[in-house]
Amino acid sequence: MNNRKYLLKKFMQAMITIFIVLIFNYFLFRVMPGDPIRVLIRNPRISVDALAEIRAQFGLDLPWYTQFIYYLKDLLHGNLGSSFYYREPVLNIIMERVPATLILVGTGTIISIFLGIIIGVVVAWKRGTKIDIIGLGICLILYSTPAFWFGILMVMFFAVYLRVFPTGLMSLPGVAYSSLLDQFMTSLRHLFLPVLTFTLIYIGGYAIIMRNSVIEVLNEDYIITARAKGISYIQLLKRHAVPNALLPLVSMVAINLGFVIAGAIQVETVFSWPGLGRLMYTALLNRDYPLLQGLFLFLTTCVVGANFCADILYSYLDPRVKLS
Repeated sequence: MNNRKYLLKKFMQAMITIFIVLIFNYFLFRVMPGDPIRVLIRNPRISVDALAEIRAQFGLDLPWYTQFIYYLKDLLHGNLGSSFYYREPVLNIIMERVPATLILVGTGTIISIFLGIIIGVVVAWKRGTKIDIIGLGICLILYSTPAFWFGILMVMFFAVYLRVFPTGLMSLPGVAYSSLLDQFMTSLRHLFLPVLTFTLIYIGGYAIIMRNSVIEVLNEDYIITARAKGISYIQLLKRHAVPNALLPLVSMVAINLGFVIAGAIQVETVFSWPGLGRLMYTALLNRDYPLLQGLFLFLTTCVVGANFCADILYSYLDPRVKLS
């Protein structure tokens, strides 16, 4: 019964958060400077009547509250509107770009978490030594490095200077591949630099959190008792310290999803990766309100959903968390 109440409470909080963001999201783009129709129609000789007709076609001639009501009604039917720039349903455009972002963000996140855990445990184990100082320093540098700047460095070194990897895109346009293996290997070459950039940018944060968490766990009474019983340091880390130190990482991964999306925008823009980040950048340039609203709502739902799952998972992983 307590579990059911806890789940319902967290679910209601998630729904309220999404609704608040939805309202903020709707009005945010309407206070931005610039006319989306003027951006879309670049003909300086277009008549006022033609502009008015185009505004009426997209519903921009209606009062803001009427537009908002229509927007909510369309959302209830799963309709995110039509893009000003692409002239296609927003939902279709987003779904076309989701796989590319999942490949980049998913691969980079998994690798950065895995390596971050290993690095964090090692530097915590060697706390106070040169390994700890050097490792922590490198992690802080990586954590504070802007994603776009790091991506430009990767392009300059690996693509321009060494010429071992392509500068961008997901595949070579207009190229016929001899086999699926050839196409797969070409895609891996295009994927390497974006994933490398993404991984190095976020590996530092996970390693720092893991290091601090392991050090905190190693100072607990039950760890001191286990060491007094003669348990080896390796077994102590493996069976007791690391599993308990992973708990804060669960929350960080969910919270960090929003920052990961922000990093994906920069990385995808630098490497011209055809994902959601690149799509958002294009929509911003063209004042494409429906597409921006759809992207923000989609990403908000993903972030809130990830945090909801993290809350549930954390409550089961940590017996000290009481379900109320």
